[in-house]
Amino acid sequence: MSSITFSARQVSDAAKASTQCAILPVFKGEKLSNAARQLDAANAGAISAALKLGDFTGKAGQALMLPGAGSAKRLLLIGCGELKKFDRGAARDACQKIYSSLNGSAAKDATLHLSGVQIKDGDHAWLLSHLARHLVSASYRYTETVSKPKPPFRLGKLVVNTAGEIPTAAAKKALEQGRCMGLGVNQACELANLPGNICTPTYLAQQARKLGRGNGKLSVSILDEKKMKELSMGSLLSVSAGSDQPAKLIVMDYKGGKSGQKPHVLVGKGITFDSGGISLKPGAKMDEMKFDMGGAASVFGTVRAITEMALPLNVVAIVAAAENMPSGSATKPGDVVTSMSGKTIEILNTDAEGRLVLCDALTYAERYKPQAVIDVATLTGACVVALGSHATGLYANKDELADQLLAAGTETHDRAWRMPLWDDYQKQIKSNFADLANIGGPGGGSITAACFLARFAEKYPWAHLDIAGSAWNSAPKGATGRPVPLLTRYLMDRAGK
Repeated sequence: MSSITFSARQVSDAAKASTQCAILPVFKGEKLSNAARQLDAANAGAISAALKLGDFTGKAGQALMLPGAGSAKRLLLIGCGELKKFDRGAARDACQKIYSSLNGSAAKDATLHLSGVQIKDGDHAWLLSHLARHLVSASYRYTETVSKPKPPFRLGKLVVNTAGEIPTAAAKKALEQGRCMGLGVNQACELANLPGNICTPTYLAQQARKLGRGNGKLSVSILDEKKMKELSMGSLLSVSAGSDQPAKLIVMDYKGGKSGQKPHVLVGKGITFDSGGISLKPGAKMDEMKFDMGGAASVFGTVRAITEMALPLNVVAIVAAAENMPSGSATKPGDVVTSMSGKTIEILNTDAEGRLVLCDALTYAERYKPQAVIDVATLTGACVVALGSHATGLYANKDELADQLLAAGTETHDRAWRMPLWDDYQKQIKSNFADLANIGGPGGGSITAACFLARFAEKYPWAHLDIAGSAWNSAPKGATGRPVPLLTRYLMDRAGK
């Protein structure tokens, strides 16, 4: 996990700011900023000379490292393109260029000079929050099971010279929010990247206890299979029936708000490995089914982010953790199980297991009398077909909740797309032998999965995020940490932050 620290101050003379690397945004066709002019004068006009030679023009995507000037040991010029076209997309690209340039240097600290930077569709607070989040998340390295991990990101400290563009206090707040969000993304990535022989339901329970240790606002409780049987969670337990790994229902209760304030509830699908069960998956890419607990990982990551921020609101995070394996004791196609709600379910396909663990968790959430419940799951391949990897599928039974989540996704560039939840699709999950079936045929697979979950979320505002396409990448292989930014921003908005 990253140990980068962030701070902000206003510096009158950039040449006098002691740093291993001064970062200077440069816009194509524009005069140098005040900070760049100050450092240029201290370096015998090296910046101006580079521009004159055409080695560096300020074009978007360019970067140039020059020898130091004044109290700066290095000068890093970042091309930002045309000032009139510098929007959030261009700013994100510039942040990526800052990271890649620093990652190739030995600089352990750096100073970003904000002088002259303006964003068409955003403000400096957004820019600094995104930069901090990006530097922290980009610095993540997976090390658990490799003998020679990638070299760590050397940068340990970033100072922002606000240059009068943003109040120092506001800059510090934005940087801290971005740092916390980045830590949450890294938490999610680490859990999702772990192999299934390490990251079991029991391991997730241990990590929850670790997260709660020393935090007086976060309490953790673990329901074992005995307790789940007492609560009649027959649907969840049907998924773990074929595995030697016992299922766990993990509850993380964060009380950052007022006593009696209704909580926001997050529910994560935690299938630590999904073989498909008796409805066995094809062998190709089955290794990626360790990522089937991406929903749970994002819930862990969000809890990490909001506790780091100490958000003033109440949040309950529920993780339904199980391993889906074939064996003589495994649930079979055609079996009928009874959920905690009392509804019976005909299991037509044991590979549609995520909804089986989630439905009992959604029923369990009722006891908290929630303001809203959001479940997060790598639920369906159909969602990948529909939306690819760029957007998370969003379903909701309340327009206001859907709009809030869509706005949070847009703000963080962790975007979602609302899908239909029409009653017309409900007839696809009818069963002749139970109250409903766990699959609805080949058409509209992501929608019918959401319709299934909706049957268990009728007593509160509810949204479902299908992250099957956005939770991990296949090339290069690894977790993305999504939708931690979306969820964290949503909760920040509810907390007025």
